[in-house]
Amino acid sequence: MRPTLPVLLSLSGHDPTGGAGIQADIETSVRLGCHPCTVVTALTVQDTCNVTRLIPQPAGDFLEQVRVLLADMPVTAVKIGLLGSAAIARAVAEVLDEVRGVPVVLDPVLAAGGGKNLSTGELIEILKSDLIPKVTVLTPNTPEARALTGQADPDACARELLALGCPNILLTGTHEASPDVVNCWYDAGGKRVYCWPRLPASYHGSGCTLAAAVAAGLARGLDLETALVDAQRFTWGALNGGVRLGRGQHLPNRSWQEAAGCGQPRDDVDQVRT
Repeated sequence: MRPTLPVLLSLSGHDPTGGAGIQADIETSVRLGCHPCTVVTALTVQDTCNVTRLIPQPAGDFLEQVRVLLADMPVTAVKIGLLGSAAIARAVAEVLDEVRGVPVVLDPVLAAGGGKNLSTGELIEILKSDLIPKVTVLTPNTPEARALTGQADPDACARELLALGCPNILLTGTHEASPDVVNCWYDAGGKRVYCWPRLPASYHGSGCTLAAAVAAGLARGLDLETALVDAQRFTWGALNGGVRLGRGQHLPNRSWQEAAGCGQPRDDVDQVRT
C-alpha cells in the first residue's frame, strides 16, 4: 500500500548553521505534515553572519540523485531554493520538465543575509528563461525582484515577473521601510496585500521557511490562497520565536507553536484587485 504522507522534494543548498537551506526545508516540511526528500544543490561555508564560499554540486550528480528519488517516491510538491551555479539551474529546469503537474515553489536566492552575492548574470538569465515560467509560485523579496527585473517599483517588478510566465508572485516586503511588513500576492487578477507586525531582529532563513511552508501547504492539497496565508502565519511565528545562537542573525524557531511565549501575529488581509 502506498503511503499517504505528502512528499515534499526540496532542491536547495546546505547551510551548516541550520537556519536556512535544506535544514529549513526539512524542519518546515515535518512541522507542517509532509515527508521531506532533499537533494543538495550546493555546499556552503557560512555562519550566522555571512556566506564566505559556495561549492556547487556537479550537475550530473545532482540529476542522478533527483531521478532516483522521482522513480521511487510519489512527490506531491517541489521547493527550490539556492541554486549555486548556472549548470545546476539548467539541471533543475530539466527536473521540472519531469514533474509536470506537481506544484513548484521557487525562492530565488540571489544573496546571503550578510550581503554575499550568490548568483551570476548567467544564473539570473536562466532563472528568467528556464525556471520562472515553469513554477507555480515565486517568492522573491523586493531586492531579489529588483535584481531579476531591473525595475524599482514593486508592482512593476511583479508585472514583469508575471509576464515571464509564472502565474503567482508572493513578493515579501521585509527589506522595505514600512512600519509593518507588507507582503503582496500578484496573479492575473491583480494583487492581495498582507500586513504583518514588523519584528525587531534580523533573521537567517526567513525566505526559505516561507517558501517551504507554501510548498508544504500545496503538497497537502490546500488551495493556493490558504497555503499562502498559512505559510506567512507559520513563518511569522517561527521568526517571532527565533533565537540568536551565533554572532549574527537570529535563527527561526520552526517549532514555535510548541514553544511557550511566542505569541500570535495580527493577521490583516486587505484584498485589492486592480
